[in-house]
Amino acid sequence: MGPSTWHPVAEHLAAAGHQVRVPSLQHIGASGPPFWPRVVAAVRDDLRQVPADRPVTLVAHSNAGLFLPTIRSGLDHRVAGSIFVDAALPARTGPTPVASPEVLAFLRPMAVNGRLPRWTDWWDEADVAPMFPDPVTRRTVVEEQPTLPLSYYEQRVPVPDGWDDHPCSYVLFSPPYDGLAAEARARGWRVVQLPGEHLHQIVDPAGTARHLVRLAGTA
Repeated sequence: MGPSTWHPVAEHLAAAGHQVRVPSLQHIGASGPPFWPRVVAAVRDDLRQVPADRPVTLVAHSNAGLFLPTIRSGLDHRVAGSIFVDAALPARTGPTPVASPEVLAFLRPMAVNGRLPRWTDWWDEADVAPMFPDPVTRRTVVEEQPTLPLSYYEQRVPVPDGWDDHPCSYVLFSPPYDGLAAEARARGWRVVQLPGEHLHQIVDPAGTARHLVRLAGTA
């Protein structure tokens, strides 16, 4: 997804006095693998707007959760906390596959010349429509989506040893992520729930922002 999915939350956080950055990852699939170094570079470059001596809290949504360990290891800033929001979790040790064999079997028939349709085009309308609060927001988010190569989902993302030696937490939105929230709890992380669909941050940005502030405050 593009950065507009987090702009409303960022606005609430900024209004409360927090410095917020929403780096764009839209370009990472523009050329071939490996993809994960471009994710790290995008976040690191965006954080140049923040003084290097200021600690940061990382917030990762959905598939971006898999990249959080290698992002953390590639930053100049000290990471005070990491928050996973309805997100995939990196493996406890060793590289993490971006997609399971079952997901790859689902995706491969969709690819045209090695490139997948936009994420919202993967699903039926009955699944997509409830994720958006209004037609204008839906149009903005949908049109901003990149089309990723299938090889993006075939990659394995490094998990540096000891990456989670700082406070980590999890915000659960939607039922498909119940198992991942349970895994986060099993890792000893704080887990909170804000019931909704997978893009609930654009439906309830104020509530999402409040949860992030509370979790960051435990870091």
